[in-house]
Amino acid sequence: MQKYSQGELLVEVRNHVAHLTLNRPAQLNPLSFGMLKSMSELFAQWAGDDRIKAIVLRGAGSKAFCAGGDIRSLRDSALANGTLHRDFFIAEYTLDYQLHRYVKPYISLLDGIVMGGGMGIAQGSGFRVAGPKMRMAMPETGIGLFPDVGASYFLSRARPPLGFYLGLTGTVIGPADALFAGLADRYLHTEAISELDSRLDRLLWTRDPGQDMARLIDALATAPPGPATLESLQDAIALHFSMDNPVVEIVASLERETRPQFMDWARTTAALLKKRSPTLLEVTHEQLNRGASLSLADSLRMELGLVFHCFEHGDLMEGIRAVIIDKDNAPRWHPQTLADLDRETVADFFKPRWEEGNHPLRNLELRFG
Repeated sequence: MQKYSQGELLVEVRNHVAHLTLNRPAQLNPLSFGMLKSMSELFAQWAGDDRIKAIVLRGAGSKAFCAGGDIRSLRDSALANGTLHRDFFIAEYTLDYQLHRYVKPYISLLDGIVMGGGMGIAQGSGFRVAGPKMRMAMPETGIGLFPDVGASYFLSRARPPLGFYLGLTGTVIGPADALFAGLADRYLHTEAISELDSRLDRLLWTRDPGQDMARLIDALATAPPGPATLESLQDAIALHFSMDNPVVEIVASLERETRPQFMDWARTTAALLKKRSPTLLEVTHEQLNRGASLSLADSLRMELGLVFHCFEHGDLMEGIRAVIIDKDNAPRWHPQTLADLDRETVADFFKPRWEEGNHPLRNLELRFG
C-alpha cells in the first residue's frame, strides 16, 4: 500500500488494477488541494502504464465516498487574501475534465455520501456504481454556491428536468433515484461490492479491459431496493421546474399546487428554495440553461469564472459561516429574498474574467482530448 498527499490517498495495485482510496474518513473524505494534484498525477501515470488495465476509486470508511471539497480551508484562504481558493478550483476542474476524458476504464464505488466534489470525480467514471448506503446530492445553493465540478454539463444532461430540480434544491437521493436520473450506471449490494474486488483479483484480462470490466459489473449488478421517488414525482417536477421560468415563478408555481398527492412535496420544496441563496438560485438557473448547449470544457471554464465571483459576492462566505462553521443555519443572504434580486447582479456572474486565450483552463482539450 502506497501513500500520497501525506496519507490522504492510498494506492494498492493488484492484478493490473490500481485501487485508489480517498483516505480522510473522519471528515467524510473531502478533497484537499494536495489530493487533487496527486490524483491528477496518478491518473496520468496510469494512463501510460501498460501494466495498469483499470482503476477502482473509493472512499475510506463506511460513511462516504467523498462529501465534497475542503470548503473551510477555502474560506480561510479568501479571508486571508490567499490563493488556495483559486488554485483549488483550477486543479479540481482540471482533474474533473481529465477523468471525463480518461483513456482506461475506471470504476467509482459510490457507497455512502457522494456530494459536490465527490460528484465531480465520480461523474467522469465509465462505471458509476451505486452502493446501498449511497446518498447523492449537489447541495451547493444551500451555502451560497452553485452546483459546479462540471454539473453545468452533467446535470443538464440528466433525465429532464430532474437535473435542474436537483441542482436548484440540493435534494439528497439514493441509489434508485440516481439510476433513474442517469447519475449512476449500476447498483451493487454490499456483498456484491466485496465480490467485485475478489473477482478483479482473479480476472483474466483480454485485449479489451473495458469490456472485461463491463461484463464483470453486469454479472454482479441487481436492481436497487425500493422504487425511485423521482419517478413518481417526475410529472410534478416537469410542471413546476420549467427552465423558461425564473426561480421566483417556480416557487410561486409550487405554492399553487393543489393535487393531494403532490401538495406536501410542493410546499416542502417551496420552503426549501426560500432558504437557499436567492442570488445563487438564479445563477444556477442560468448556469444550467447555458450548460445544456456547452461542451464539458466550456462548462468548466464558465464555472471557474462563476466560482471566483462567488468568493467576491459574499453569499458563499456567509453560507459557509452559517452552515459549516457556526452551524446556526441562519445565513444572511444578500439580498434576502428572490423578489429583491436585481437581474443585473446575476448577469455580473457571467461576465468574462479573462482575455481570450488567457483562461486558466484554456488548454484542457489540448492536454486531455
